[in-house]
Amino acid sequence: MTGGNAIRGTRVGAGPVVNESERGQSAPRQRVDYWCANGHHIRPWFALDAEIPAEWDCPRCGFPAGRDPENPPAPPRNEPYKTHLAYVQERRTDEEGMALVEEALRKLRERRGY
Repeated sequence: MTGGNAIRGTRVGAGPVVNESERGQSAPRQRVDYWCANGHHIRPWFALDAEIPAEWDCPRCGFPAGRDPENPPAPPRNEPYKTHLAYVQERRTDEEGMALVEEALRKLRERRGY
């Protein structure tokens, strides 16, 4: 025998069976075709009066999908992880970096009395 609180014959979130006459008319819809760079074809539904987006995320691979099957959007570029030093090196030249090091060493030597 199973637990006393089990509800048989339904699934979680099923709710009561309601037909369209009880819940009202559904909005007129249209299907829109999208293709991603991996060749996946996506057909989401949109309301007729909704603004159709130019791109849609592919649920299979996550790449952006466009309306033109011949020219799908390019996959996003993955930028490699940059360290703090890499960002500093982008902002300063080697000469500026050496000048900062020399200034820091000069101040350190002054404090220590060298």
